[in-house]
Amino acid sequence: MSGTLFLADRFEAERPGLRAVAYRMLGSLAEAEDAVQEAWFKLNRADVGDVRNLGAWLTTVVGRICLDMLRSRASRREDPLPEQDGSVRLPDPVVTAASGVDPEQEILIADSVGIALMIVLEALSPDERLAFVLHDMFDVPFDAIAPVLGRTTVATRQLASRARRRVQGAAPAADTDAACKRDVVDAFLTASRGGDFEALLAVLAPDVVARSDGGTFAPSIVRRGAADVASQAISFARFAAEAHHVLVNGTPGVVSSTEGRPLSVMSFTIRGSRIDGLDILSDPDRLNTLGLTV
Repeated sequence: MSGTLFLADRFEAERPGLRAVAYRMLGSLAEAEDAVQEAWFKLNRADVGDVRNLGAWLTTVVGRICLDMLRSRASRREDPLPEQDGSVRLPDPVVTAASGVDPEQEILIADSVGIALMIVLEALSPDERLAFVLHDMFDVPFDAIAPVLGRTTVATRQLASRARRRVQGAAPAADTDAACKRDVVDAFLTASRGGDFEALLAVLAPDVVARSDGGTFAPSIVRRGAADVASQAISFARFAAEAHHVLVNGTPGVVSSTEGRPLSVMSFTIRGSRIDGLDILSDPDRLNTLGLTV
């Protein structure tokens, strides 16, 4: 086997894990693929004869590529920050059939990387995000991350610690019982379709936050409090003829549709058997890229 074919095989073996790194860094499935492809180009141009752990080397390469992309994104300010001026750009959801997740997608969303956590990651600085993602999620040692950031190991450790505190404060652990979460989602759907305001209040946490990303032509909004969110849920249910159970980043969610056309993907954060967060992607352009079937 030629050296190029050998490297290609090694790279393909690492690809699912590299996509997972890039997704956590960028929150975009398409950009994650671009970052992984760029890592392949860099591998082809590099002399890796002395590299003892190719997987670790590729992980840091993908991290560096994603860091550059995040810094460029921040300098252009092409996306709003989470909840900036009352708006939000949601990260791409990983939508799979309710029956289960295939092995490659499971790698992509392992470690309970739900939409709520991805939103918190979006609020970190690029350097904080890299330090936290590589160290806390992929066990990359700080002395390997520091050169990517151009910082000392101590400074890199402090970045990750600061990011960790922000993540733990903004995205505390959610319920893990899938059957319980499915029951809560069912109760929400039944109450929304029936226009049952009181039933919605019973299933929503008092301080629930609902984020809606409608894309270019439907401004994103953030709603807070059970009463406001319940009113919006009833209004939206009138437009959605059907709601299909799916998994969104591995946890029960819903695709709403009408006449076979997806209207939204809804992701739920459930704590104490009540909906604490509701994230709705209704941007038609981004929904088209997800390849949803209804």
